[in-house]
Amino acid sequence: MRRLIAIWAGKLLTAAGRLAGKKSTASPGAAALKIYPGLVKDVNKRVKKKVIVTCGTNGKTTTNNLLCTALEAKGFKVLCNRLGANMLSGIATAYVQTADIFGRLSVDYACLEVDEAYTPMIFSRIRPDIMVITNLFRDQLDRYGEIDITINILKHAISGAKGVKVILNADDPLCVQFGLGWCADPVYYGISEKVLPQTDDTKEGRFCPVCGEELSYKYYHYSQLGDFACPKCSYKRPEPDYEVKNVSIGPPMRFDINGESMEVNYKGFYNIYNLAAVYAALDTAGESTDDFGSLLENYKPQIGRMQEFSFNKPVILSLSKNPAGFNQAIATVNSDERKKDVIIAINDLANDGRDVSWLWDVDFHKIKNDKLNRLMTTGIRVYDITLRFKYADIKVDMMTDSMKEAVLKALSDESEVVYVLVNYTALYPTEAVLKSLEGEKSYE
Repeated sequence: MRRLIAIWAGKLLTAAGRLAGKKSTASPGAAALKIYPGLVKDVNKRVKKKVIVTCGTNGKTTTNNLLCTALEAKGFKVLCNRLGANMLSGIATAYVQTADIFGRLSVDYACLEVDEAYTPMIFSRIRPDIMVITNLFRDQLDRYGEIDITINILKHAISGAKGVKVILNADDPLCVQFGLGWCADPVYYGISEKVLPQTDDTKEGRFCPVCGEELSYKYYHYSQLGDFACPKCSYKRPEPDYEVKNVSIGPPMRFDINGESMEVNYKGFYNIYNLAAVYAALDTAGESTDDFGSLLENYKPQIGRMQEFSFNKPVILSLSKNPAGFNQAIATVNSDERKKDVIIAINDLANDGRDVSWLWDVDFHKIKNDKLNRLMTTGIRVYDITLRFKYADIKVDMMTDSMKEAVLKALSDESEVVYVLVNYTALYPTEAVLKSLEGEKSYE
């Protein structure tokens, strides 16, 4: 009875939140867990096939949602925390929203994005059959600490999840180490050719996890991702089980996975990794990949994943919350040859991390000035990001405490496209501003 009351309470809070214009991604589940703490412990019993979890610093929301979309396109019913609420309360919310009014939950698959720091807690309640780790970068230093702490948490979680099949990014030396005895028979995916210009980039995991020697590279893609090898010991990039070749970054992007040709209209080179992870997860789960391209035709990127809004010119919203993510967003901006405005918003609320020293690890100096029409800064830490640009020797044309003012300024000038790069707590308010302006047409 307590379980049923918990589900009803979660459903009522979801409905109330949506009426109030809220996303209702975590609070319904948090309330349900207070009523019935064991709510999610029966997930494995209610999933007919497999529970697949996705972890990693960047790309886990996109990878998890792509996988869910592919499985649903095959006709399966899937339990999924689509909006990226990846702690226990977010998973509980997905549970109560998927269950019917009688508390019944019966699905073929569970696709669950899981916060790295919460893996031991969640794995003590839900046993994953397959675990995808996308990559590992420094993120939210005041919450996670240095990356070694996150790695140790994941090792502990994997060790406790007996029999889990782990899918690892072969190009990330920090991910590959989980295949060294921490999990049985790991599966790897990776990009097996040089694609991008080999310019200097911030490499966070540039030292060998086994012996500490600095790694050498035949080529790299970004940050520490690439074809690496330790010159002192035998640690090196493994041969991928799911290999990406013949890459053209487009648009559209074209590439082959294990010889199967793909063409997608996604922005960002990093999305090739997300797609390769999904391909590997589908095949590992025993599902056919023959129709992989068509499975994702109806996929809509989650909020802030190069999300495009239609005005008198395109406005593209991108979540960029750590150095690796920001550097990839900058690379995507640079690949767009149109004359552009760039708006950057930085907050320092609890969900962002109070420590914004990571801004000094972002390669802001790489923003191309020749196609940059106007650069604007905003957010709670507007002075910090503006100072960072001063040291990058890039002029900030406007500082403001209003995202709406910045967007209206960009829409009224002679640029051809607008990129809005924001960290986490600036994301939803910025989306609300853009949707409001779309409806008003007041920019015209």
